[in-house]
Amino acid sequence: MLRSMTAFASAEADTGHGTLAIELRSVNHRYLEFGLRLPEELRSLEAVVRERVAARLSRGKVDLGMRFKAAVADASAIKVDEALVTRLADTAQSLAARFPQLNVDFTSLLGWPGVLLDRDTDQEFLRDAALKLLDDALDDMVATRAREGERLGGFMRERLDGMERIVADVRTFLPEIRAALRARFDAKLAELKMPLEPGRIEQEVVLQVQRIDVDEELDRLTAHIAEARRIFGLKEAVGRRLDFLMQEFNREANTLGSKSADSRTTNAAVELKVLIEQMREQVQNLE
Repeated sequence: MLRSMTAFASAEADTGHGTLAIELRSVNHRYLEFGLRLPEELRSLEAVVRERVAARLSRGKVDLGMRFKAAVADASAIKVDEALVTRLADTAQSLAARFPQLNVDFTSLLGWPGVLLDRDTDQEFLRDAALKLLDDALDDMVATRAREGERLGGFMRERLDGMERIVADVRTFLPEIRAALRARFDAKLAELKMPLEPGRIEQEVVLQVQRIDVDEELDRLTAHIAEARRIFGLKEAVGRRLDFLMQEFNREANTLGSKSADSRTTNAAVELKVLIEQMREQVQNLE
């Protein structure tokens, strides 16, 4: 399956206790690299969140941020974490001598993470809601990656078609190149003043033809094109497979150029390398 590694997804939900929001961003990366930011109320979910992301995405640098904004509640629904307040007070008192100007107002104290506790917040319910929201965001991201991957796939299929046309063109004028090589060889022999054995002449012609023979390279290119099209239809992430295949494409194009005995095969090798490089750049975006 062709899926891009570049995507963005977001989701938001009202839980009754407050608003949960999540954002997912991913860009190209050789492996799966995951950055995570969770609100204090959901820190315990870190391992589960990482597992769920890894189960859906195999490559890319992924950043996930989740926010929770508690609903405004009346005084009877709120309590203070007395133990935490005591620790904060002890810390402030121990630092008072070193920082005479230290001043903590009541509002700032209540804003310290964990000081205010919502009695009615069901932590299990909140965690379930967060994981449901995560699944929704992941669904969106996977769908976005698939759409972008299909767009890249169309681009790469056009390049494969172009390579196939070039290979077919080279096959059509190879006999002409071989005939021209034989004619040049015969012309040079005619300039010689000494007689040569006919068998030796034929042997030399065969050697010269073998040096420029690119049938094997053309066959491999044709096989690689077919393999790329097969890979496009797989139901798994295919970025690494295609990345390796691009190296094989490039190797055959280089050999075709090195064996060239005619400007047409030289130009064909150059055009192939241009198309291969364009494909390689797009393959780098695939999961």
